[in-house]
Amino acid sequence: MQRSVVPSELQVEVEQFPPLEAPPSTHVDPFKLAEPDLRPLSDSIKDLVGIDHPVLNKVARHFFDMQGKRFRPTILLLVSQALGSARDSPAFTRQKRLAEIAEMIHTASLIHDDVIDVSDMRRGARTVHKIFGNKVAVLAGDFLLARASVLLARLGDTKVVELMATVLEDMVHGEMMQARAEPDDLLSFEHYTLKNYLKTGSLISLSCQSAAVLSGAQADGALGVAARDYGRHLGVAYQLIDDLLDFTASEEQLGKPALADMASGLATAPALFAARQFPEMAGLIKRQFSQETDLEAAYDFVQRSDGVAKSRRLAEVHAQLAISNVRALPGRDETVKQALTQLCHDVLNRRA
Repeated sequence: MQRSVVPSELQVEVEQFPPLEAPPSTHVDPFKLAEPDLRPLSDSIKDLVGIDHPVLNKVARHFFDMQGKRFRPTILLLVSQALGSARDSPAFTRQKRLAEIAEMIHTASLIHDDVIDVSDMRRGARTVHKIFGNKVAVLAGDFLLARASVLLARLGDTKVVELMATVLEDMVHGEMMQARAEPDDLLSFEHYTLKNYLKTGSLISLSCQSAAVLSGAQADGALGVAARDYGRHLGVAYQLIDDLLDFTASEEQLGKPALADMASGLATAPALFAARQFPEMAGLIKRQFSQETDLEAAYDFVQRSDGVAKSRRLAEVHAQLAISNVRALPGRDETVKQALTQLCHDVLNRRA
């Protein structure tokens, strides 16, 4: 079923929220805490995608080798423990497999996105389609999705299959929203929020909800909703910071050209907020920054506006909402909950 409205949990009024609470007094590194389970996970993913075809195998291994901190698997491993799954339990074994599946889906989406967006660089390295060509890149992404689907079916939980299949549907829907947007859509904050959720937030949100189901919780029960909403708000905060960095970080930090979104014709939160202060910005957005001086003019409007500050404040609100859901998780290990809280602050403070 196609979604036509932004999930109600994402329609927030910033003014109603107090300032973001301080991070935990004792710093817990989420990635270090998850590392014992994350290290074998990385090797396992490469083994799981190993196939006889040498080209597809080379493409998959190339992409997994260049990946960064494994943000999504880290979230799932920590959420699973916060749901009460012991690291030596059968539930956690299945949740680790879910983390592998989520990373495969994420990787496939990035390979496809780079083809669609004609991107030359990712994380400072040449994109898959620039090395192997468009046809091989598309086939490699398709293979990863097919492999993830097989592994998902082997988990043997129909609700988890339904949730993760919804992720795939959402990703395609989000891409279509971006590709077929009308000029007025480009100015709509609701359109922007829904598109971002479908393209990036859905995977984090529904993977966390799936982890709750594998722990024995009901998908729509209190724990399933808390896990889902933690991932949902964290995913939105992550994307808002990502959009903000396009205006504030250097090309070296980003691993891709700065202002890449506007160069692709996309108006993100800083630009949309700037258009509320400078009506001239609306025309640039509607024509997708297609004229020679549009990028320079749009960048100037954003810098003169409070677009960056408002985008950051909105990200802080979503981070705060994510943190509020951590408290509803039943795990007794407070270190894990502190790590999930710290992860929200780390997202807000990232530089690339």
